[in-house]
Amino acid sequence: MNVDHTLASFSDYAFFSAFIIYSLALVLSVVFYIKRQGLVDLERERQEHEDVASHEHQLVSVGSDSAPVAADSTASSASDMSDDAEKKIAGLIAAREASAEKFAGMTQSVVWLGIMVHVTSVVLRGLSAGRFPFGNLYEYITEITMFTMIVAAFYLQRKDLRVLWPWVLTPILALLFFGGTKLYVDSAPVVPALKSYWRAIHVGSVSIGASIGMVSGVASLLYLLRMWQPVGKEHGFFGSVAKPLPSAKTLDAIAYRTIIVTVPVFGLGIVLGAIWAESAWGRFWAWDPKETVSLITWMLYAAYLHARATAGWRDAKAAWINILGLVTMVFNLFFINLVVSGLHSYAGLN
Repeated sequence: MNVDHTLASFSDYAFFSAFIIYSLALVLSVVFYIKRQGLVDLERERQEHEDVASHEHQLVSVGSDSAPVAADSTASSASDMSDDAEKKIAGLIAAREASAEKFAGMTQSVVWLGIMVHVTSVVLRGLSAGRFPFGNLYEYITEITMFTMIVAAFYLQRKDLRVLWPWVLTPILALLFFGGTKLYVDSAPVVPALKSYWRAIHVGSVSIGASIGMVSGVASLLYLLRMWQPVGKEHGFFGSVAKPLPSAKTLDAIAYRTIIVTVPVFGLGIVLGAIWAESAWGRFWAWDPKETVSLITWMLYAAYLHARATAGWRDAKAAWINILGLVTMVFNLFFINLVVSGLHSYAGLN
């Protein structure tokens, strides 16, 4: 089948445009993140003022029995000063919060624009060659980053979770940059071994599961950072970085809820791949490097779920298992595809 080079060119333009839009979203999200850091400091300063005022009021109340007139005058003066300070801080917090929310809203809007352009790139790539765009490693990375952004965009709509965008966009942009510069290949028909309806089903399931797993892995990484830098007890450089993050409990919940979806979807993709292998190679399982590491990744995700349900493991131990699963997935994506030879070696070619 002939390739429509016009559509292929438009797909490439859309890919580049999506990268630029995501980059803009990253800049906006970093500005929002920095503003949230300042807001955290202001809110804690207000809390300190309230605690001091409360303590002073208690001291004045204790002395009111012996000198009621003087005590009333002192209490009134202290109360006026405290009210003025609180009003000033409250006004500053309201102004900065409004400014921060503008950047949060802009980030969310730009992200959705980037997703629409990203989806357009994937669709046009498939239409240009008259097939599903899952035929090589460049297309797979384009697809897996697309699904990751869609999942993140829906999940991070909550206002208290929008601070996580810099942590999601940074690895996404790194993957897109590497895929677009080092792995790019022209649109073309796939090799005969990939001309099967199983390709769309198998690769689609694996990529969706892996995309959700990426979100879960990032959440576990941030959970460990927050456990190291608890709310209100942050210190040093990493403490400053961790200030805007949600609580460890919230981050752990994100990691757990997303992996609940990853395990069955990713596992289904492996099973469907085995069925395809039986029809293509005459056996369900060949211990090929790519399928073996994929199975190890799924087992780690399943082990994480088991650890989260086991007393004594519902802490950093379980999170490390999830992160190890993310590492093996990335290892499979790059090292196995680009270095190790196997039955899946054609995944990096057209």
